[in-house]
Amino acid sequence: MSRQAPTLEDVAREAGVSRATVSRVVNGVRNVDPAIQESVRRAIERTGYAPNRAARSLVTRRAETVALVVSGAGDTSDGAQAAFAARVFADPFFGRVVAGIVGFLRPRSVHPVLMFAESPESRQEVLTYLRQGRADGALVVSSHADDPLPALLAEARLPTVLFARPSRPVPLSYVDLDHRRGGRLAAEHLLARGCRRPATITGPLAVAASQDRLAGFRDTLARHGHPHVPVAEGGFTLDSGVAAMTDLLAERPLLDAVFAANDLMAQGACQVLREHGRRIPEDVAVVGFDDSSAALACRPPLTTVRQPVEDMAAEMARLLDAHIHGARTEPTASMFGPELVVRESA
Repeated sequence: MSRQAPTLEDVAREAGVSRATVSRVVNGVRNVDPAIQESVRRAIERTGYAPNRAARSLVTRRAETVALVVSGAGDTSDGAQAAFAARVFADPFFGRVVAGIVGFLRPRSVHPVLMFAESPESRQEVLTYLRQGRADGALVVSSHADDPLPALLAEARLPTVLFARPSRPVPLSYVDLDHRRGGRLAAEHLLARGCRRPATITGPLAVAASQDRLAGFRDTLARHGHPHVPVAEGGFTLDSGVAAMTDLLAERPLLDAVFAANDLMAQGACQVLREHGRRIPEDVAVVGFDDSSAALACRPPLTTVRQPVEDMAAEMARLLDAHIHGARTEPTASMFGPELVVRESA
């Protein structure tokens, strides 16, 4: 004979409290004494009680899930969308975003649902999913400056937080980094090393973060007597770093420093420099951006500008939680500061 699943009444008897108190703890009501909450949680563990999510949703009117949307405005063919998803999973940046989000949501028993929005149809699917209440809000990581999804979510008045300032103003909360300061840190470090012929590999220049990193780097060098800096545009991928570094070496064979706007491109740049017999950092110093796993995988290990992605992603989830629960009603910008991490490449 199968054992009957534990009930709220079983938990209440175990904890020595009323069924109503157990229900309030299970449903996340916030005015329960912390000591009682802990007693109920221990009783839940001892009894093995598992809340009925469907019944709980009827009480809380929440799905207890959020949509983690990776969005863009690129090629909408099936092959291109599959390639886009593959690039997302291969990028160490996205893994750090997920880690930060899950770290915040898991203790609150809220789960992320991964969605891609690379076409008009997939964007509509995201909007429908949220409007139907299947997720309580959206955390959006956009890969393209012309992405229309943030404006659609704002117009639909759906709880949403963006990773990075949108290229066009929309009334949504976002988290971002002081990218100009990051570019400035890279320039100051290379100048302090005595570098006099620097160049840079940018991210896609339609992206605000790429523009800001470039501006911070250029402005700092200009103030120190370097008014012209050779620039090659990349795409935040290793292959684009290889291509950009190849172009820069052809244009400026005597360059002695490179600032790449992310670690993957810096890793590609180091690969090209080694193939051309350039010692790193003796002949060419290289600085990346992000402090991702690619920085440690690079040879030599990269000096890089750290972006605290996990903390930013956790803050993103915290802001969304506040919007969902009504604790925050106005759009909010939460800004983080970069930090230079010195390793062997510069």
